[in-house]
Amino acid sequence: MVLTQTTFETLLQPYIGRGREALLPILWDVQTAFGYISPEAVQSISYTLRVPEAEIFGVIGFYSLFYNEPTARRIVRVCTSPTCAIDGGHHTLERMCQHLKVSAGQPTDDGETLLEATECLGLCDQSPAVLVSTQGQGESLHAKVYDGAAFLDNPQAFSYQNIFRSDVGILIGNSTSPQPHYHALAKALAENNPDGLIETVQQSGLIGRGGAAFPTGLKWKFTRATQSFPKYVVCNADESEPGTFKDRVLMEENPHLLLEGLAIAAYAIGANKAYIFIRGEYPEATRILQQAIDDAVAHNWLGDAIQGSAFSLDVEIRRGAGAYVCGEETALFEAIEGKRGFPRIKPPYPTTNGLFDKPTVVNNVETLCNVPSIVLHGADAYKHHGTEKSTGTKVISISGSVRQPGVVEINPGLTLRTLLDEYCGGVIGELQAVLMGGAAGVFMTPAEVDVPLTFEDLRAVGSTFGSGAIMVFNREVDLVEVLQSLGHFFKHESCGKCFPCQLGTQRQHEILHRLRAPIAGDAIRLADIGMTMTEASICGLGQTAATAVLSALKKFPHLFME
Repeated sequence: MVLTQTTFETLLQPYIGRGREALLPILWDVQTAFGYISPEAVQSISYTLRVPEAEIFGVIGFYSLFYNEPTARRIVRVCTSPTCAIDGGHHTLERMCQHLKVSAGQPTDDGETLLEATECLGLCDQSPAVLVSTQGQGESLHAKVYDGAAFLDNPQAFSYQNIFRSDVGILIGNSTSPQPHYHALAKALAENNPDGLIETVQQSGLIGRGGAAFPTGLKWKFTRATQSFPKYVVCNADESEPGTFKDRVLMEENPHLLLEGLAIAAYAIGANKAYIFIRGEYPEATRILQQAIDDAVAHNWLGDAIQGSAFSLDVEIRRGAGAYVCGEETALFEAIEGKRGFPRIKPPYPTTNGLFDKPTVVNNVETLCNVPSIVLHGADAYKHHGTEKSTGTKVISISGSVRQPGVVEINPGLTLRTLLDEYCGGVIGELQAVLMGGAAGVFMTPAEVDVPLTFEDLRAVGSTFGSGAIMVFNREVDLVEVLQSLGHFFKHESCGKCFPCQLGTQRQHEILHRLRAPIAGDAIRLADIGMTMTEASICGLGQTAATAVLSALKKFPHLFME
């Protein structure tokens, strides 16, 4: 598309009068329309939003899905994170390069296609995964791309379908009607008791499902008690950690459950504005959620004076653009506000000084999806599932060397062995290791698979649910390659704001990539770097960037022998 003043004025029209908070949406509109964001576009955006050009260029450069120079009509990104790498992601990319007679990062002579390697795309159960960005059309996700040449000729043949199972049916397998009716929200509005609503959530024992496991009701209580307005609710849907894709499935299969939970949270704390921050690599989830928002507004479950009450709620989607660090709540605020996604130093905490420096509740997708059931059926019914300290169900993403990968909803308390054998069809071959909790998780050995899957039991053995991901590796998998892939991921995703993480992830990556021929003392160096990042980094990315490596040093010392 040729950039003209007329087409650009049309593109900018909806943003006239808006401020910096509209920067990410307008950058996405320009990127999609023209394939890149030119200096002329930046100048026009600067004039429209009253944001300095230098700061706009800084935001563009921060996100991996934005470009400030011409690329190609079609950008094809092949995932090379652990599961996709095991299933041949690197070979897929090489085959594409051979087919088009180009190198990765080099566009074809006709400007038609650019091939790139990318980090996790959230299709780990259907790897290798590919994300295609097409000028004028946007993004599309594709699965099981073993034959790169065949994919380039017919991408539509490589679509994906969600794989999910549940014996419980609270969050999965309980999809709401196409015409929404938010029964739990209706009950909350009828009772007109936000404090009682928060008390019910507290009594349920619901804790955050994004990794931190903070009590949800307590977070709501603190935010409601803060005497500062307006207040906000933010849904963290920036699920970007390798091996993690449960929230994508929840959003695509049951978007109204999420929206109802979001609305109840807003009503409870006294907020009239909510944001869903979703990763840019989830185009289908974004489309489905936007349609669900429109439907909910049409049926007056969102918008003004919901169902004739005094409660109004505007929900807006904010789409990220390729930055794992934005999954950290304060970096997420910066992104929504139209800045680079650098994490903030805490305190102050979001409950008092969050989005736009106002009281803010941040919950992830799975956490909010639990809320309607608690409100509708009560805390005791919710606690009927799980254990005393791990109440409710838990949704898990499972990928790697299992016969039936996908998303599973379980009652906490069953063992890891039972999960693998009865829910996943068993391990393919002989089990070598399990990475619990995603890229920032902990390795488990075959001798540890009888651990009960609860927050407390995993914590007792030094493990974690983390992001809700379980990656399984049989004896055919090279764990050195897995560690190298994890090291590359954290090096690539470090925002560079704090020195321990910026330098630590680089040194960790370098040492891991010479494990085939280590230098004397490398194991000690990895341990020292890992502990330094853990203790000195300012946000969760740096604090957990070495967790998997440190556990591998302990569980698989032979990998680091000099």
